[in-house]
Parts: sequence; C-alpha cells; structure tokens
Amino acid sequence: MYARVSTRKEEQETSLDRQCEELAAWGRERGFEIIRIIAERHSGFDLDRPGLYELLDLARNQEATVVLVQDDTRLGRGEAKLAILHQLYRHGCRIFSMAQNGELELDAGDSMVLSIVARVEEFTRKMINQKISWGMRRAIREKGFDPSRNLSNRGKGGRDRKEVPIEQIVALKEKNLTFDEITATLRGFGYRISRATVHRRYREWKESQEQHVTRDGGTEQ
Repeated sequence: MYARVSTRKEEQETSLDRQCEELAAWGRERGFEIIRIIAERHSGFDLDRPGLYELLDLARNQEATVVLVQDDTRLGRGEAKLAILHQLYRHGCRIFSMAQNGELELDAGDSMVLSIVARVEEFTRKMINQKISWGMRRAIREKGFDPSRNLSNRGKGGRDRKEVPIEQIVALKEKNLTFDEITATLRGFGYRISRATVHRRYREWKESQEQHVTRDGGTEQ
C-alpha cells in the first residue's frame, strides 16, 4: 500500500490516516496480502521521497507484485508520476486504484507517453547490446578473450559453474544499469543466466576487489 499527502498540516495528517485505513480495508476485500504499508508526506512533484524508493526497491526485487493506491496522483504528479509509473511497470508491478475500483487505467495521453518511453528504452538497450557485442567480438579477435577463464570452480565437482563474462557485468554496472538490465543484456548474447547469478558474481568480484585493497593496505587480519 502506498499513501501520500502533500503537507504536515493537521487536516492532512487525518487524510493520510484515512487513506491507509480505507486502502487496507479495500485490499482485504479484494483478497490481497498486504506486506508493507508506506505512508509519507511529500509533494507529488518531488521524487526525493524515502517511501517512494522503498516502494521501487520492493518492485525491483520482486517482493511486491501489486501496489494499492487511492488514485494515481498519490504516486506522483506531472512528469514525476509518469516516471514512477514507468519504473513500476518495467519491473512487472501492477497498480490497483481504489478510485477506479480495480487495476489502474491510464488516460490516452499518459498511455501514449509511457508507450513511447518504453520503446525508446528498448531501442537504447538494443544499441547497448550491439555495442557490447562488437566489443566482445573485438576482444575475442584481438585479445583472445574467453569467458570460460572466469570459471574458478572448474574441475572441482558438483554442478558446473555458469559461464559469466564478469568484465562485461562490471562494465555495465559502472554505466548504472540495474541487475535486471544486465541480465537481459547478457541473455541477448545467449548466456542462460539469472538475475541472482549476475548479482552474486558481481558481489563476489566486488568482495575480491575489497580484499585486494585490504591486503595492499596492510590492514587485513
């Protein structure tokens, strides 16, 4: 559940409490399991909201698949609202509006803008994929790059360790791509890999880098 009011005035405090009570009752009537109640006091034009980023993290990590709101303006207003809707939809999160008594239906203008944004983002991702593909081909041709060299557990028994181009994962992460976007990119190259594996390999790489810095600094115990 996500509830929001604009100010901290007393009447707004009452409105926020009422939003939460009504949303909780409506959610229970529809059979939803409410895992988190997020309520905050910020302008709808403001993107600097702790509760908003908590909501986006829940959607990104697939911990929440549905968001309940009083209406779409509670998520945001103007361009901020469209940006938030786009982020929720791209992570597969559905939005239910109590005002519409069901899943949120956008007006024609908002739907068109979100469609354009999604298409531009997809085209941008394809361009990034192509650029990485060219880079990998050049690395193979000029430097003999071989992803299998990252398989440190080869020959130790058990399930085979997946081939993962950690250099590309690190490079994409440095370009501020999310783990979902990195996973989709690698799948485009034919790597059958999950988001969890991408996240784990990146974490392992980061930990190894930190240990290397610690050893060089002479502080490792």
